[in-house]
Amino acid sequence: MRKPVVDYRQFRFSKLNTPEFSHLKLLAGWIGYFALYFLTENLIPAERCTPVHIWLDDIIPFCEVFVIPYTSWFLLIVVSLLWFLLYDPKQFSNLQIYIIITQIAAMAVYILFPNRQDLRPTVFPRDNFLTDVVRFIYAFDTNTGVCPSLHAAYSFGIASAWLREKDAAPWTKAFIVILVIIICVAVTFVKQHSALDVIVAIPLGIFAEWFVYIRPKRKAARTGGAV
Repeated sequence: MRKPVVDYRQFRFSKLNTPEFSHLKLLAGWIGYFALYFLTENLIPAERCTPVHIWLDDIIPFCEVFVIPYTSWFLLIVVSLLWFLLYDPKQFSNLQIYIIITQIAAMAVYILFPNRQDLRPTVFPRDNFLTDVVRFIYAFDTNTGVCPSLHAAYSFGIASAWLREKDAAPWTKAFIVILVIIICVAVTFVKQHSALDVIVAIPLGIFAEWFVYIRPKRKAARTGGAV
């Protein structure tokens, strides 16, 4: 097994500000996200939210098989962050900053422009294990706070980080990109998001891409420093 570049067994909270472990502070972004998620999910009633809908939603059918790639998103986040945490802390920091930017921007939209989607089927066309999984997801994740889609925005950031990973094999990068595309499609087929939610996530991802990768390069080019 490949040896991690940082020996986290040596970590102590007193070392959190050292160059070796300072990237771990970015994990606090998840605390902020879950706090804001709880607030937006529970304190903004659905009746105050503007429905999000475009014509594409009417031609995309509900298909429960897409819940498989939909739920794989959670594993993709954990595996990606863990990989970069162990083997490329700089890329871990980039991905975490990318995620935090999209978190803050999306949550600001959810608060300032509360939105929801009314696309969920009232009766499932089939009754099987996959529809049971969808039913479970519907139960704990409301149909509010959907545009832009964080499912899509995070996925863009993960794909971007892996494409820049020098130690990743070409087949790994291709697999990640294909999986991200399927995940972005899946959110519309399980009716967790409008197609518009995914579309709006694209400029959000472009901004995060500029902030995390392009802006530092341009700054370094002006100052003659390293990125």
